[in-house]
Amino acid sequence: MTIQPHPPGGIFDGTLHLYAVRVYYEDTDLSGIVYHANYLRWFERARSDVLRMLDIDQRAAIEAGEGAYAVASIDLQYLRPAKLDDDVVIHTRCTQLKAASVIMHQRAIRGSELLCEARLRVGFVAPSGRPTRQPQPWRDAFMTILSQEETE
Repeated sequence: MTIQPHPPGGIFDGTLHLYAVRVYYEDTDLSGIVYHANYLRWFERARSDVLRMLDIDQRAAIEAGEGAYAVASIDLQYLRPAKLDDDVVIHTRCTQLKAASVIMHQRAIRGSELLCEARLRVGFVAPSGRPTRQPQPWRDAFMTILSQEETE
């Protein structure tokens, strides 16, 4: 039997979700600095991992025609550059839960340095693209990680 590696995954530290990424050559521009859009990709991966860890099966909901989460708004602040081979940890907190949306705060941190942070609203939308109430079990799952803290 061959040993198979598992895809990367995050962990919860209380209500804070932590997701590690490494800066690869493909993430950088010619100067070796992370291209700004890659922070969005890393934040998305971390949010997807939060859903997975909460047993929220977004794929099943999409296939059943119930809906899916979509970013409704995002405010990004770039503070310091990440560089080739850096280890970065994405911190995700859910700070507010509404009927059809979740407010999140995400940070990209290298060691003790804050590189980038985002405040965003993720809405649950029907296949038509219109906002709709999140399934109650999903709201219940988010309640388990809801935090009043936006900063660590």
